[in-house]
Formats: sequence, structure tokens, C-alpha cells
Amino acid sequence: METIIAGMQWQSLAEKALSGECLTLEEGLAVLEADNDEVLLIMNAAFAVRKHFYGKKVKLNMIINAKSGLCPEDCGYCSQSIVSTAPVAKYTLLDKETLLAGAREAMARKAGTYCIVAAGKGPTDKELNQVVDAVREIRETMPLKICACLGILKGDQAERLAEAGVHRYNHNLNTSKANYPSITTTHTYDQRVETVERVKMHGMSPCSGVIIGMGETDQEIVEMAYALRELDADSIPINFLNAIPGTPLEHASRTPAMKALKVLALFRFICPSKEIRVAGGREVNLRSLQSLSLYAANSLFVGDYLTTAGQEVSADHQTIEDLGFEIELNAL
Repeated sequence: METIIAGMQWQSLAEKALSGECLTLEEGLAVLEADNDEVLLIMNAAFAVRKHFYGKKVKLNMIINAKSGLCPEDCGYCSQSIVSTAPVAKYTLLDKETLLAGAREAMARKAGTYCIVAAGKGPTDKELNQVVDAVREIRETMPLKICACLGILKGDQAERLAEAGVHRYNHNLNTSKANYPSITTTHTYDQRVETVERVKMHGMSPCSGVIIGMGETDQEIVEMAYALRELDADSIPINFLNAIPGTPLEHASRTPAMKALKVLALFRFICPSKEIRVAGGREVNLRSLQSLSLYAANSLFVGDYLTTAGQEVSADHQTIEDLGFEIELNAL
């Protein structure tokens, strides 16, 4: 591997990505294992790919935690899971007026996509009805794209969301198939893949991503990127674990900022035309290097996440302006 790294011309990976070729495992590992002195060269190569597909535009997304702290799943990273002792708010699905107010706030933050997220294994029919009702009114009154993240879908639920006007559905793979049983036991990796495929079948744009920092190997990170390329996810959120006290992963180490940048570049090379979103945990993992992430990523969340705080929205707007980039409104 040292020989590969020493002789690697990072720009050749950009050229390979732009030609439609997929990086080999060895090339993917070379990105992740490169010396930190190479990071700016790697990001420059990733930016060539990002610029080809997205120019200097940045897509903004806002999350509303529509149902909190009542989840029967045992996901080790999540403060809302049944095994978590983290002191988080607990409430059932928000009413329509609150969801509509969230949509108005998304517009105020210049977000083009409003993400309605509900903790749980999957929505009940009553909950789905509530979401459908809110989505229809948002679509009628506001120029927003809607992303829903409600867990595993069953029966005709995907079809109903699509008919209501949901543009995109998020269901993350989170980690590699091999690592999955060490993170969650109450559902399977394959169930997540099946939900994403069901979403695609009903015409919604598939959003699926990962959480870096949950004990996976570098090879597994490359395999995650391959899996999302194979799944043809349109939007790929790259989360970096924010180890929350009270969760099984509370003692996990922070992903070093330079490693996080390499991960973002890797996903840009392997999924070149897709929306790569630097997502949860960017503030605590990338820290002062957050701005560099946008040379590979073309999308981010503004404001708070589900149970953790994001940075000030004005700071994100300022970063985009300082980079000479431009906010892309009302786009997936």
C-alpha cells in the first residue's frame, strides 16, 4: 500500500470518476490511508469532480425531529433508541401546524429541502396519515422539496408518500453489512436496502448514507461507498459519529478532521454525480476544517440535528459566501 500511495496521482482518480469508472479497492484505500500532507491535493482532485457536476452551488437541508425518543430499536449510535439513557425529549408525532411552521423556518434558513424525520422502526398508518396531510399542504403553499425519514416502510406506505408529494425518502445504510450486527440487532441491513428499493420503485428519490466512526475498517468504508453506488442513491449523507453520553457508543473516538475530509473525497470519487452531504457530526469532527468539506461535498444541513446542536445558520451562510460558493434554492 505504501508503494501505491507514494506513486498515486490524485488527479487521475478524478479523471477516472469523470469517465464513469469506479475506483478499485486499492485506490479507495489509498485515499483513506494517504499521508495528511496529501489532503489538499486529494481535495483538489475531488473538487474537480464536484465542480463538473455541481459547479459552486451548495444545497441546504433542514431537519425537523417530528417524533422523538420513543423508538423501540437498539441502534448503538442513537440517543433516541430503547437502550439509550441520554436525556432527550420524548414526544409523539408533531401536529400539522408544527410541521408547517418547520417548513416556514426551512425557507427562512434558505434550505431547499425540508426533512421530516420520525424516530421508530416504521410509521403507523395514523402517523403516515399525519405526515401525508402536512406534506400536501406544504406542497400547495411553499416552494420546498420534501424529504421524509420515517423508518422501514411496509404495504402501500411508499406509494402514499409519493402521491402526497414527498420528493425524497431517506433510509441510511449507516455502516457496512459486516459491521451492522454490532450496531443494531432489532432490524437488518437487508431490511434497509429493501426499503430504499421500495422507495425507488414508487418514484421517490432515494437518499441513503453512512455514519463514520462506529468501529468500521477502512476497507468497510470503501465497501459502503460501493454499496451506495450500487444502490444508486441520489443523495448520500455522510455523518460522522457524535458520541452521545448514554448511548452504547458514547466512548467511541472522534474521527480526525483530516480523515473525515479523505472520507468525503472517497465518496465523491466513487459516487461522482451524486449529492454528497456533509451531515451529522461535522461540527465536532471536522471542527475548524468544516469549510474544506465543501470541496468534496455539495450539500449540508443547516441548524440543529435530531437531538444534537448544529452551528449557527448564519455561520454556514457566511462560510458558503467566503468560499465564493452559492446557495442553491429549492433543489434536491
